[in-house]
Amino acid sequence: MKISVLRIGHRIFRDQRITTHCALASRAFGADEIIIVGDKDDKLQKNIEKISSEWGGDFKISFSSTWKDIIKKYSSSGYKITHVTMYGLSLQDMEKKLRKEEKILLVAGGEKVPAEVYQLSDYNISVTTQPHSEVSSIAIFLDHIFQGKELKKEFKNAKRKINPTAHGKDFI
Repeated sequence: MKISVLRIGHRIFRDQRITTHCALASRAFGADEIIIVGDKDDKLQKNIEKISSEWGGDFKISFSSTWKDIIKKYSSSGYKITHVTMYGLSLQDMEKKLRKEEKILLVAGGEKVPAEVYQLSDYNISVTTQPHSEVSSIAIFLDHIFQGKELKKEFKNAKRKINPTAHGKDFI
Protein backbone atom coordinates (compact mmCIF):
# COMPACT_ATOMS: atom_id res chain seq x y z
CA MET A 1 0.00 0.00 0.00
CA LYS A 2 1.21 3.49 -0.85
CA ILE A 3 0.29 6.30 1.57
CA SER A 4 0.98 9.97 1.05
CA VAL A 5 0.16 12.54 3.73
CA LEU A 6 -1.23 15.99 2.96
CA ARG A 7 -0.70 18.44 5.83
CA ILE A 8 -2.95 21.49 5.40
CA GLY A 9 -2.18 24.82 7.02
CA HIS A 10 1.55 25.16 7.82
CA ARG A 11 2.50 28.57 9.22
CA ILE A 12 6.22 28.96 9.95
CA PHE A 13 5.75 31.34 12.88
CA ARG A 14 3.27 29.04 14.59
CA ASP A 15 3.39 25.48 13.26
CA GLN A 16 7.04 24.64 12.66
CA ARG A 17 7.31 22.12 15.49
CA ILE A 18 3.93 20.45 14.94
CA THR A 19 4.46 20.14 11.18
CA THR A 20 7.92 18.67 11.82
CA HIS A 21 6.27 16.10 14.08
CA CYS A 22 3.63 15.35 11.42
CA ALA A 23 6.45 14.63 8.96
CA LEU A 24 8.43 12.54 11.47
CA ALA A 25 5.37 10.48 12.44
CA SER A 26 4.43 10.01 8.79
CA ARG A 27 7.92 8.75 7.95
CA ALA A 28 8.40 6.54 11.02
CA PHE A 29 4.94 4.97 10.77
CA GLY A 30 5.19 3.99 7.11
CA ALA A 31 3.98 6.81 4.84
CA ASP A 32 5.91 7.39 1.62
CA GLU A 33 5.77 11.18 1.55
CA ILE A 34 4.31 14.32 3.04
CA ILE A 35 3.03 17.29 1.05
CA ILE A 36 2.72 20.45 3.10
CA VAL A 37 0.31 23.21 2.14
CA GLY A 38 1.10 26.61 3.60
CA ASP A 39 4.29 28.56 4.09
CA LYS A 40 7.30 27.18 2.20
CA ASP A 41 9.74 26.22 4.94
CA ASP A 42 13.25 25.46 3.68
CA LYS A 43 14.57 24.73 7.18
CA LEU A 44 11.85 22.13 7.82
CA GLN A 45 12.45 20.52 4.43
CA LYS A 46 16.22 20.29 5.00
CA ASN A 47 15.70 18.80 8.49
CA ILE A 48 13.38 16.05 7.22
CA GLU A 49 15.61 15.31 4.23
CA LYS A 50 18.62 15.05 6.58
CA ILE A 51 16.75 12.63 8.86
CA SER A 52 15.75 10.49 5.87
CA SER A 53 19.34 10.51 4.61
CA GLU A 54 20.79 9.48 7.98
CA TRP A 55 18.09 7.08 9.17
CA GLY A 56 17.26 5.57 5.77
CA GLY A 57 14.28 5.09 3.54
CA ASP A 58 12.86 6.94 0.57
CA PHE A 59 10.56 9.38 2.40
CA LYS A 60 9.86 12.56 0.42
CA ILE A 61 8.77 16.02 1.54
CA SER A 62 7.36 18.73 -0.70
CA PHE A 63 5.34 21.92 -0.49
CA SER A 64 2.30 23.13 -2.39
CA SER A 65 0.40 26.39 -2.42
CA THR A 66 -3.03 24.79 -2.70
CA TRP A 67 -4.59 21.71 -1.11
CA LYS A 68 -7.39 21.43 -3.66
CA ASP A 69 -5.03 20.85 -6.59
CA ILE A 70 -3.20 18.13 -4.64
CA ILE A 71 -6.46 16.37 -3.72
CA LYS A 72 -7.68 16.47 -7.32
CA LYS A 73 -4.31 15.29 -8.70
CA TYR A 74 -4.06 12.36 -6.28
CA SER A 75 -7.72 11.43 -6.68
CA SER A 76 -7.34 11.28 -10.47
CA SER A 77 -4.24 9.07 -9.92
CA GLY A 78 -6.30 6.46 -8.07
CA TYR A 79 -5.65 7.55 -4.49
CA LYS A 80 -8.50 7.34 -2.02
CA ILE A 81 -8.72 10.68 -0.27
CA THR A 82 -8.89 9.95 3.46
CA HIS A 83 -9.35 12.85 5.85
CA VAL A 84 -8.60 12.29 9.54
CA THR A 85 -11.01 14.30 11.65
CA MET A 86 -12.77 13.86 14.96
CA TYR A 87 -16.09 14.09 13.08
CA GLY A 88 -15.59 11.10 10.77
CA LEU A 89 -16.47 7.44 10.83
CA SER A 90 -14.66 5.32 13.39
CA LEU A 91 -11.22 4.10 12.31
CA GLN A 92 -11.89 0.81 14.09
CA ASP A 93 -15.02 0.30 12.00
CA MET A 94 -13.33 1.28 8.72
CA GLU A 95 -9.77 -0.07 8.95
CA LYS A 96 -10.43 -3.41 7.22
CA LYS A 97 -11.99 -1.63 4.26
CA LEU A 98 -9.17 0.94 4.16
CA ARG A 99 -6.50 -1.80 4.16
CA LYS A 100 -7.90 -3.02 0.83
CA GLU A 101 -7.09 0.30 -0.86
CA GLU A 102 -3.91 0.41 -2.96
CA LYS A 103 -3.20 4.12 -2.52
CA ILE A 104 -4.32 6.61 0.12
CA LEU A 105 -3.83 10.35 0.41
CA LEU A 106 -4.17 10.97 4.14
CA VAL A 107 -5.33 14.54 4.77
CA ALA A 108 -4.51 16.11 8.15
CA GLY A 109 -5.47 19.71 8.81
CA GLY A 110 -3.69 22.18 11.03
CA GLU A 111 -5.84 25.26 11.00
CA LYS A 112 -9.60 25.13 10.46
CA VAL A 113 -10.13 22.64 7.65
CA PRO A 114 -12.27 23.99 4.79
CA ALA A 115 -15.68 22.30 4.55
CA GLU A 116 -14.92 21.34 0.97
CA VAL A 117 -12.23 18.88 2.21
CA TYR A 118 -15.02 16.84 3.83
CA GLN A 119 -16.94 16.71 0.53
CA LEU A 120 -13.90 15.90 -1.64
CA SER A 121 -12.78 13.07 0.64
CA ASP A 122 -13.69 9.47 -0.09
CA TYR A 123 -13.45 8.79 3.64
CA ASN A 124 -13.68 11.05 6.68
CA ILE A 125 -12.13 8.97 9.46
CA SER A 126 -12.08 9.58 13.20
CA VAL A 127 -9.38 8.10 15.42
CA THR A 128 -11.32 9.53 18.36
CA THR A 129 -14.29 11.84 18.79
CA GLN A 130 -12.35 14.04 21.19
CA PRO A 131 -10.08 16.98 20.34
CA HIS A 132 -6.58 15.72 19.52
CA SER A 133 -3.56 16.63 17.41
CA GLU A 134 -2.90 15.87 13.78
CA VAL A 135 0.32 14.12 14.85
CA SER A 136 -1.64 11.57 16.87
CA SER A 137 -4.18 11.17 14.05
CA ILE A 138 -1.45 10.38 11.54
CA ALA A 139 0.38 7.96 13.85
CA ILE A 140 -2.71 6.08 15.02
CA PHE A 141 -4.17 5.88 11.51
CA LEU A 142 -0.94 4.47 10.05
CA ASP A 143 -0.50 2.05 12.95
CA HIS A 144 -4.00 0.65 12.48
CA ILE A 145 -3.69 0.40 8.70
CA PHE A 146 -0.30 -1.36 8.87
CA GLN A 147 -1.40 -3.41 11.91
CA GLY A 148 1.76 -2.56 13.84
CA LYS A 149 4.06 -4.04 11.18
CA GLU A 150 5.56 -0.60 10.54
CA LEU A 151 7.06 -0.68 14.03
CA LYS A 152 9.55 -3.33 12.85
CA LYS A 153 10.19 -1.75 9.45
CA GLU A 154 13.80 -1.80 8.25
CA PHE A 155 14.75 1.44 6.50
CA LYS A 156 17.08 0.77 3.58
CA ASN A 157 20.36 2.68 3.25
CA ALA A 158 20.29 3.77 6.92
CA LYS A 159 23.51 5.32 8.18
CA ARG A 160 22.14 5.19 11.72
CA LYS A 161 20.20 2.43 13.41
CA ILE A 162 19.04 1.88 16.97
CA ASN A 163 20.23 -1.24 18.74
CA PRO A 164 17.45 -1.88 21.30
CA THR A 165 18.74 -2.00 24.86
CA ALA A 166 17.12 -2.07 28.30
CA HIS A 167 19.25 0.82 29.59
CA GLY A 168 21.02 3.70 27.92
CA LYS A 169 21.35 4.44 24.24
CA ASP A 170 23.00 2.20 21.72
CA PHE A 171 23.03 2.95 18.02
CA ILE A 172 25.14 2.13 15.04
